[in-house]
Amino acid sequence: MRISEILKQDKVTLSLEVFPPKTSENYEKTAAAAKKIAALAPDFMSVTYGAGGGTGAFTAGIASEIQQEYGVPVLAHLTCVSSSRPFVTDMVKRYQELGIENILALRGDIPADGRVSEDYRHASELIRDLKELGDFCLGGACYPEGHVECVHKEDDIGYLKEKVDAGLDFLTTQLFFDNNIYYNFLYRIRERGIYVPVIAGIMPITNAKQLSRSVAMSGTDVPQRFRQIVDHYGENPAAMQQAGIIYATEQIIDLVANGIRHIHVYTMNKPAVAAQIMEHLSEVLC
Repeated sequence: MRISEILKQDKVTLSLEVFPPKTSENYEKTAAAAKKIAALAPDFMSVTYGAGGGTGAFTAGIASEIQQEYGVPVLAHLTCVSSSRPFVTDMVKRYQELGIENILALRGDIPADGRVSEDYRHASELIRDLKELGDFCLGGACYPEGHVECVHKEDDIGYLKEKVDAGLDFLTTQLFFDNNIYYNFLYRIRERGIYVPVIAGIMPITNAKQLSRSVAMSGTDVPQRFRQIVDHYGENPAAMQQAGIIYATEQIIDLVANGIRHIHVYTMNKPAVAAQIMEHLSEVLC
């Protein structure tokens, strides 16, 4: 099922994200975790994709297994910064053969060695190619606090408008910990003529190291309230997991109460965390 159709339904939607393994040795373990998350019956699931296509085959495999075995619509990621056009074309054909009709089109992170594709510099270029390669429902990423590589937020929104105009059906935000940042972001992009659905991305932080990694990668601001939670519970794994799940759940409840209809949870491949969040929201999502 196309995600654009799911987002038109008269209900609150909750989607869950998983990531593939980096090596074949870990494939079965990762696939098993993804399937446990699929068994929770989210509205759809997102499967990420490694830089340079290193996990492309694993992304396709896990996405296909989830869709075929559990009937959960999947959103397969595809990055381009380290890929050639022929490689992207091959990946698209593989997705088509597996019945995957939803793609999250991303530039991807610049590799540590700085080597990038001669064919792609921006996600908008990938989006235009995907529009020509098949009849896909296309999603893209957006950054409520601005992309870490972009100095000015208004410039970042300009680049976002280019991606949407290239053919995106919806957007999913990078993680954020302060809902007011998301609300302000929606206001600013609507003013710039971006009207596609914007799914709110929430990441339950269940350990202190996870917070450090997430902030370093995304540049997101961490409210003092949440920093105090991490400082107080960070040395107690069970308490930190519970506190992180509660904080994320409260974020989602606030979003839904303020009219936001679509939530995406970055599960970090943790079925227990995903299950607890869905349990806490069982009535909220009705």
